[in-house]
Amino acid sequence: MPNKQSLPELLEGLAAAKTDKVKLAITDIDGVLRGKIISFDKFRSIAEKGFGFCDVVFGWDAQDQAYDNGVFTGWHTGYPDAVAVVDIDTLRRVPWEDELPFFLADLGGSGVCPRSLLKKVIGSAAELGYSAVFSQEFEWFNFRAGREVRTFEDLEPLSQGMFGYSILRASQNSDYFHALFDGLRRFEVPLEGLHTETGPGVYEAAIVYADVLEAADRAVLFKSGVKEIASHRGILATFMAKISEGLPGCSGHVHQSLWSADGKVNLFYDGASATRMSPLMESYIAGQLYCLPHVLPMYAPTVNSYKRLVEGAWAPTTPTWAIDNRTTALRALPGGAASTRLETRVVGSDANPYLAMAACLATGLYGVRNKMKLTVPPTKGSGYADKSRGILPRNLWEATWAMKESAVAKELFGEGFVDHFVRTREWEWRQFAQVVTNWELKRYLEII
Repeated sequence: MPNKQSLPELLEGLAAAKTDKVKLAITDIDGVLRGKIISFDKFRSIAEKGFGFCDVVFGWDAQDQAYDNGVFTGWHTGYPDAVAVVDIDTLRRVPWEDELPFFLADLGGSGVCPRSLLKKVIGSAAELGYSAVFSQEFEWFNFRAGREVRTFEDLEPLSQGMFGYSILRASQNSDYFHALFDGLRRFEVPLEGLHTETGPGVYEAAIVYADVLEAADRAVLFKSGVKEIASHRGILATFMAKISEGLPGCSGHVHQSLWSADGKVNLFYDGASATRMSPLMESYIAGQLYCLPHVLPMYAPTVNSYKRLVEGAWAPTTPTWAIDNRTTALRALPGGAASTRLETRVVGSDANPYLAMAACLATGLYGVRNKMKLTVPPTKGSGYADKSRGILPRNLWEATWAMKESAVAKELFGEGFVDHFVRTREWEWRQFAQVVTNWELKRYLEII
């Protein structure tokens, strides 16, 4: 964690630095940061006991449209305040806002807070004697745009052509490239690497690994930080899963491993095994494979997510696994004692990192707790062709109904969270289903 001070020490340090304001934020169900700037005097008064935050942040969608099917909150409750508790360990300073102090907070008592859900799953891992080390990598498109988007069709990619790993393209936009790398490092979101990816204006970044809560914090702050840094330069950064049917989608792959409670031994590694994978890692993979159809909306939460999950587009379509195979849902990477890990490739860049990581860890632990054996053979060749275990749900509606009916999902995350989450996904699908799209107009308007 960036901060390791006690609360009195932290307040004393902020006062000594003549701090006059502080930024606070929580993460909503879609992974969007919702927050405010408050005076330092106000922060001092609420830092320990928490503060009131309108629970509408879990009662509306990414466009601030109030759900009409919610139970947790709504017009029927009057949208009261919930208690948000500041996590002082998350202290960071925002480099592009004059080093403004920034903290994350939780609505821990709500039962629907994504960060609190991940904490709950982390507690389950700790009870089993494990610490979890995770990291996430993102692909995203960058467009030249003003601060307000008016016509999406006219957006100009930051660079033209399909230039993955291009040194030339990175150099041509070096100011932005280095602003991302250096600014995020100063924001305590360090990157292992940053490069161009296949597609016009596409970048990919891998975030340095950490314990799973810190990894999720970094991932959420990465997406927000990239958007802010880009905006200051007249660039629109988007983490939509699929921009165009003619281009690959954007992933949010999650890398993960289980370690001993003291963090010294990677329990996924077994040097005596032919595959260098431990029985624990195999059970973890078996759990994720089994649970994948039960929790898919936590990895692919939007209507657009499923347009990424198509054959031949670098994203999985089947519940499969293999060693170092980029066409399967799960890619095992058995290396050395420090590097052996699992990559869950079904996760899109549009996923809420707290929910994606909670799903990865909870479903992996499901396999461990139930001593599941990895009886599913690794895929040979293309994961798209290996339909021995069927295919993944094809759209948000199918995936949401599978989760809604799943006893496994309720066992892992509790009935209250699952009920709230699937209601938000049902709402998302309904918003899409009632819209007449340009595709329909072009296809039917004249000829039908």
